[in-house]
Amino acid sequence: MNNKSNERVFGYKFADIYPLYIRKAERKNRTKEEVDQIIFWLTGYNQTELRQQIEKGNDLRTFFAQAPAMNPKRTLITGVVCGVRVEEIKDPLMQKIRYLDKLIDELAKGKAMDKILRQ
Repeated sequence: MNNKSNERVFGYKFADIYPLYIRKAERKNRTKEEVDQIIFWLTGYNQTELRQQIEKGNDLRTFFAQAPAMNPKRTLITGVVCGVRVEEIKDPLMQKIRYLDKLIDELAKGKAMDKILRQ
C-alpha cells in the first residue's frame, strides 16, 4: 500500500468502522460485547474511553495514538488481511489497524476468544 492510500485509511473515523466490525461479527452469530472485548484487549481502552473515542469522531490515527496500552501480545497476531501478512507490515499504525482487522476476522470465523486474545 502506498503512502497516499495509508493516509486515506488513517483518516477514516473509528466511529464509521466500529459498526462494520459489529455487523461482521453479528452476521456470524458473535456479539458486540466480543468485539468490544477484542478492542479492549488490543488497545487498553475501557467501555467509557471507547465510547468517548466514538463520540469525538476520532480518526484511526488518533484512536490508536490515544490507546491507553497496546497489548504486548499483539506481536503474536499473524496471518493475512487484505492480501498482506500483518507481521510484515512496515508502517506501525497500519500494522495496528490490520491487527484489529485480523482479530475481528478471527472472531467472525468462529475462533474461540481465548485463542483470539492469545491466551
